[in-house]
Amino acid sequence: MNLKKIITIGSVVLISALLIYGFILARQIFSDNTKFSQKELYVYVPTGSSYDEVKKIIEPFVANMDRFDLVAEKRSYPDNVKPGRFLFTKGMNSYELVKSLRLNVPVNLAFNNQERIENLAGRVGNQIEADSLSLIKSFKDSIFLKENGFNEENILTLFIPNSYEIYWNTSAEKFRDKMIKEYRNFWNKDRIAKAAKQGLTPIEATILASIVHKESVKKDERPRIAGAYLNRMRLQMPLQADPTVIYAIKKNSNDFDQVIKRVFYKDLLIKSPYNTYVNLGLPPGPVAMPDITALDAVLNPEKNDYIYFCASVTHFGYHEFAATFEEHTKNARKYSEWISKQGVKR
Repeated sequence: MNLKKIITIGSVVLISALLIYGFILARQIFSDNTKFSQKELYVYVPTGSSYDEVKKIIEPFVANMDRFDLVAEKRSYPDNVKPGRFLFTKGMNSYELVKSLRLNVPVNLAFNNQERIENLAGRVGNQIEADSLSLIKSFKDSIFLKENGFNEENILTLFIPNSYEIYWNTSAEKFRDKMIKEYRNFWNKDRIAKAAKQGLTPIEATILASIVHKESVKKDERPRIAGAYLNRMRLQMPLQADPTVIYAIKKNSNDFDQVIKRVFYKDLLIKSPYNTYVNLGLPPGPVAMPDITALDAVLNPEKNDYIYFCASVTHFGYHEFAATFEEHTKNARKYSEWISKQGVKR
């Protein structure tokens, strides 16, 4: 066999070997490498995770870890692990899996109707990496509170209930800083001016809105309720708001899980800075997180001469309003007789 034939045969063998290797490599990279039944799922990589820890996290969803490992090494992923929330879709190959682990997908974080900062921290902590304890610590940080004009009693007024796009691996401090930016965006010059027109600061407006929010779920009625409360404040009358009494009962007993449907006369005498039957003006903090419709009701109240209101027994969910105490007494008696017949004890 001459040299030319040997070189030709060798070349053929080499090319064949390269083609086979290329086929195997392509199979490693581009064939399906998932083993979950859902169309898609999210994997969560905690901050500070190593490559080995990532492999343990994704192992339940990857069909062949050796194939994934091969591609990850070639793509320099082990030295560039990123924390976050990552989307895997059924049928992804190893290349796509590695690519996906570099694309942090934000969460649509939502919260509303929280009664305390602790409840809010728990709600947020279920949606991002930061836990509730670290969130509470960041919210109550004395330097942060002082720099931004809040205190531990009114810090809940910082948070505007909404849906926010935020990365899952956001730290407690970064989440808090994002919320202060959202607060400043919400409280623009127009809203600050509207609050001032009612004789309120943004914090005071939010505290009053929390009472309005608790008084009625009927959004169309909230401006009327806000108008009545503002009338009381202008007359230097106590607000006499049942939601503040209910909050005081819960706070004094440290039981925010209890359901209170009825307020009795003895409850109106409870000693608490939140009891607006015995204290003039607004309570020191909100009794809940008001939604934006309640805030708008305080900033754009109905102009009326109402001073009193109580739950209606003919239009359930709404209230009967009165400008005089005599008229209010009649309305209140109707409600008291009706609720007694329902057998509501508390």
